[in-house]
Amino acid sequence: MLNIPLKDYFRETRVFNSRLSAAAIIMAILSLLLVARLTYLQILSYRHYSTLSQANRVRPLPIPPVRGLIVDRHGVVLAQNYPVHTLEIIPEQVDNMKSLLAELKGLVRITEGDEKSFRKQLRERPRFEALTLRTHLSDEEAARIAVRRPHLNGVELQARLQRHYPLGGLGVHAVGYVARISDQDLERIDKTAYRGTRHIGKLGAEAAYEHLLLGQVGFEKVETTARGRALRTLERIAPVAGQNLYLGIDARLQAIAEEALVGRRGAVVALEPVTGTVLAFTSTPTYDPNPFVNGIETDAYKALLDNPNKPLINRALNGQYAPGSTIKVFFGLLGLEDDRFDTSKPLNCPGHYSLPGSSHVFRDWRKGGHGVIGLHEAVVQSCDVYFYRLATAVGPEALRDFLAPFGFGARTGVDLPNESEGLLPSPKWKAARGQKWYPGETVVTGIGQGMLLATPLQLASAVATLANSGVRVRPHLLLAQQDAKGVQRIEAPTRTAGAIELRVRAHLNEIVRHMVGVVHDNKGTAYRIGWDAPYKIAGKTGTSQVKSIAQGAAYVAEATPEHLRDHALFIAFAPAEDPRVAVAVVVENGGHGGSVAAPIARKVMDYAILGRVQPPAKPALRSEHEE
Repeated sequence: MLNIPLKDYFRETRVFNSRLSAAAIIMAILSLLLVARLTYLQILSYRHYSTLSQANRVRPLPIPPVRGLIVDRHGVVLAQNYPVHTLEIIPEQVDNMKSLLAELKGLVRITEGDEKSFRKQLRERPRFEALTLRTHLSDEEAARIAVRRPHLNGVELQARLQRHYPLGGLGVHAVGYVARISDQDLERIDKTAYRGTRHIGKLGAEAAYEHLLLGQVGFEKVETTARGRALRTLERIAPVAGQNLYLGIDARLQAIAEEALVGRRGAVVALEPVTGTVLAFTSTPTYDPNPFVNGIETDAYKALLDNPNKPLINRALNGQYAPGSTIKVFFGLLGLEDDRFDTSKPLNCPGHYSLPGSSHVFRDWRKGGHGVIGLHEAVVQSCDVYFYRLATAVGPEALRDFLAPFGFGARTGVDLPNESEGLLPSPKWKAARGQKWYPGETVVTGIGQGMLLATPLQLASAVATLANSGVRVRPHLLLAQQDAKGVQRIEAPTRTAGAIELRVRAHLNEIVRHMVGVVHDNKGTAYRIGWDAPYKIAGKTGTSQVKSIAQGAAYVAEATPEHLRDHALFIAFAPAEDPRVAVAVVVENGGHGGSVAAPIARKVMDYAILGRVQPPAKPALRSEHEE
């Protein structure tokens, strides 16, 4: 008998119906969830997602402002902007950055430094922002990128303004330069103000007046396609260009000073005594600032650092030198003011000086001495022994207290960053450092040696104070600022920094008369620059000792290595009766102030007063009285 199973239709129907019901319930729940989600997106969160959607097709772009120009007092351009092609990438539009960079390297030259800078921007900036990969593309490179542009997603070829210094290294230590914004810069700047801007002032006026030169960033809203292509501009807020700066520097005068120092290490600072305006601000050697704008090559920067002449050092602002005999005019004025030293009584200069009870000999620069002399001859012939005695008579604290109002030992307040203070020592200063002041230190301070240090700018400011009847004016580079349209011009104010208090005002005129003798008396240490001058010059030579000389030893310049030879200094103002320019010159290892530094000052004063450099009428012969 066959065993045929019977099918349970009722049971299968119940199972089917139960499964159908479960599926219907699940579908109903999912439908409700979908409706709830749609309700949330379309009704409750409509504004939020509408804004996000709008942002996907509208891209805000920063518009960098045009950086202000820097020109000299006559309008000669010292720092300008000129258009260059730049290669930029918008990261959010790039599918494969590695392959894109590889393709671009086949089209244009991209250095390791360019790529490193780009990756740094990639980490720090928003992905929707255009990041610079290469600047200053040649026309040929720009053409290659333009041809391939439709196939390079995220790549932009832009015309940007780049900073340029048309006179190269002329005045670089005053003008400074801009460079790419560094990590240290990012920590201190307002990043919003620098949107779209990749450079910032690093040195000189570029750094000091960054807030005026920068301008204000603008913005535009651009409608784009899904792939980021710009379709139209919806809204635009124009940027505000930076202020144009007029510096007091005369570019021609600056060139004369630099040419006079060519081949030497040194500094020249020229000021207007009444206003404090800087006419020339020279430090040599100089260097071209243009390579720094977009990142100087490592080898080129290393060459500058390793250069034994140290061109990157701003000697006018940061060079600190013993002032040597230039200090004697200030101590001569102190001698007139201080009753502890009688300037009316002539002294004998045998060529050497020793403190009472000491066998140590302090020598005069002139072997055999100057004989019996008064203050006038002591200044004119730069007698060391006279000022050894003066310093010993008044004491070290008096020396310090008299020099301080002239600005020694303190920043002048010039409108440049990182100014050095120099050093104005005293017994109190040494005691605060746990050191003893020795009587011999007072002696050598009297001739501007020892620990006393001054910058060329301080020397120029101090001699300008004498020229300005004892009123010290704060030096400043800025002459005026003007908006980009040339409508509003604001002159830089003159700021006084105090006045020298004197018992007898006539003493100032007397010391000026002695300074005139330095240049115009036939025994003056700077007579070689004064005998044919068409105007009166009040000046003082100086020789700053670099290497100590043992007792009894003779100093022979020719036998001394160049880097150990004396520094040559000269300070002056002219015309003596109505000063228009005050000058300080320092020539490192130059030797004699009268033969090396003074002729440089004469060229500067000639141009500042006469508008030309007057050549000497006869060969300049070294005087036996020259220091």
